[in-house]
Amino acid sequence: MAKPLPLFVCQSCGASQPKWSGRCEACGAWNTIVEELRRESTPRGVGVGGRRLDFVGLIGAEPAPLRRRSGIAEFDRVTGGGLVAGSALLVGGDPGIGKSTLLLQVAAALADGSGRCLYISGEESVEQVRLRAQRLCVAERPVELAAATSVRDIVASLEKAGDVALLVADSIQTLFVDSLDSAPARWPRCGPAPPN
Repeated sequence: MAKPLPLFVCQSCGASQPKWSGRCEACGAWNTIVEELRRESTPRGVGVGGRRLDFVGLIGAEPAPLRRRSGIAEFDRVTGGGLVAGSALLVGGDPGIGKSTLLLQVAAALADGSGRCLYISGEESVEQVRLRAQRLCVAERPVELAAATSVRDIVASLEKAGDVALLVADSIQTLFVDSLDSAPARWPRCGPAPPN
């Protein structure tokens, strides 16, 4: 395996160069060049070796229904009539308001055999999610559970999962990408900042 080459980045303007110098050639700032680790050029699963696309004409077979209704009237109303295939939906709200409960109910309602429904929990264990499913009387639905916070692990698992109709990531703020130095995101608390 080849040793990664260093990358020198100006902390003032973000310009990069192959070697260190005291002055940034792009913006002219002095002593702002810092060595950084060179990241993977493309994320895993993106780049050469992708699958070939099958193009279809504008006229053809009857289109599939645009939205999948969950049967939960208010959820379907808020989503404009149900979930759109291939879309992402961010459900937000105060802690304890019932986001996880609602998403588990939606996953159970959509687990009808037209594809796998996967529920990935980053905050609770699989057993805690199972207990919630029992309290909601949806434990018999074919929703598959996992507990994970690594995006790389989740993507690798999804590549092997096959046809997935619904993926719930609860909660997105607990997920992290191991090639980034930052910690998983945390929503800021409301109210005044704590005193120093």
